[in-house]
Amino acid sequence: MLTALTLTTLMVLSAQPMAHAQSPPQNSALSSSRRVFKRVNTKKAAGPDGICGRVLKACADQLAPVFTNIFNLSLTLGIIPSSFKSSTIVPLPKKPRPSGLNDYRPVALTSVVMKCFEKLVRDFITSSLPASMDPLQFAYCHNRSTDDAIAHLLHTTLTHLDKGRGNYVKMLFVDYSSAFNTIIPSLLTTKLGDLGLHTSLCDWISNFLTDRPQSERVGNCASSTLTLSTGAPQGCVLSPLLYSLHTYDCTATSSSTIIVKFADDTVVMGLISDNNERAYLEEIKHLENWCQENNLLLNVSKTKDLIVDYSKKQERHYQPVRISGTMVERVDSFRYLGVHISQDLSWSRHTKSLAKKARQRLYHLKRLRGFRLPSKLLRNFYTCTIESILTGNITVWFGNSTKQDRQALQRVVRSAERITHTELPDLQSIYYKWCQTKARRIVKDPTHPNNRLFSLLRSGKRFRSLKTKTERLKRSFFPQAIRALNQGN
Repeated sequence: MLTALTLTTLMVLSAQPMAHAQSPPQNSALSSSRRVFKRVNTKKAAGPDGICGRVLKACADQLAPVFTNIFNLSLTLGIIPSSFKSSTIVPLPKKPRPSGLNDYRPVALTSVVMKCFEKLVRDFITSSLPASMDPLQFAYCHNRSTDDAIAHLLHTTLTHLDKGRGNYVKMLFVDYSSAFNTIIPSLLTTKLGDLGLHTSLCDWISNFLTDRPQSERVGNCASSTLTLSTGAPQGCVLSPLLYSLHTYDCTATSSSTIIVKFADDTVVMGLISDNNERAYLEEIKHLENWCQENNLLLNVSKTKDLIVDYSKKQERHYQPVRISGTMVERVDSFRYLGVHISQDLSWSRHTKSLAKKARQRLYHLKRLRGFRLPSKLLRNFYTCTIESILTGNITVWFGNSTKQDRQALQRVVRSAERITHTELPDLQSIYYKWCQTKARRIVKDPTHPNNRLFSLLRSGKRFRSLKTKTERLKRSFFPQAIRALNQGN
């Protein structure tokens, strides 16, 4: 057992599987520090210490040896300098017209040097954790993104509905109040120890989260400094990972319930058969108890209940959902990870929203053409600001969108072609290409929760098609992706 950690130790442990590595440990640690300095985003604001990223990037070779020694001493002692932990909190609005304090997100401006240090520690922690620790947490994981979480949610829903006409699915979209700010360091470090992280590293993380000097700034006005010992500041590199580790044990307790997570965006799914919602309601009660034990506060007013039920022959009486005695609002549509999910799983509302937003950007494209910019630059602007909107999470919704929805989106593309005087890729070809790309990544990743859906036939060249009864499931991402892979082989 190691008695103390240093940056060199972290680099050695992270590289243990790579037996062919030739660089000595001390050079590895130094090169890692130099590498993160050279990759600093110079557009990020400086922290309270005033050290900007431009200085670190320009002087990486000179500063890396100095800061490597400081990092090593910090890890050895389990203490972080107070100047590295200081933060300035700036409130950023969550929506265009905030109406209250809850409509602002507190973002911490922290030391750029400390962010570099955090990246090294983060890389070590992620390499030390088992890939199967929390398979349905799709954030902060390699080869995972929002479309993975949405695709898993939709496939689970459509597969259950495909099994029987009497089946339906209930989804509880959970909202937490200041999830990052309620983490208790002592509770977190206990969980990290249970996961097998080194005791010295757990102590270092505890010090990272405690006694943090903090002040608030709004415009030119700044508050006095307070010291906090709870929460993980939003804006720190380590905070998202620490939050996911803090919630790794929040998992479903029944085979008919599923908890899908992307950071703090949590969905409790109940796969209901024979009108039996008992397991679903018990799962919600279990989540409520888990939140109390882990100091997380459920925001009932923003938590929504959505039901997907295609049965038209019988009148159902759905049981209401209550949290802490308060009724949860039932909605017919919810915006989850940037996608509007409707109770009938149609995509008209979502595509209308995309088309409206994209058409607004066409105005800027016309203005740029008025300045006689080359067609190449106009096309780059289209790709970055308009096509990125039209194709956001396209793999999960385009397959089941209607002909009218696709035509409405394609009209935006044709308008952009007339403005730029260039031929632009149509959405159908982009969708097909991205399905193939996404599917290949899942096939190559055995830790992906949906890797099991891609099984090769005896020939070893083609994948086994998924059995589907309904057109909805057939046109969803995973069946479409398998067909795209087979056509490409």
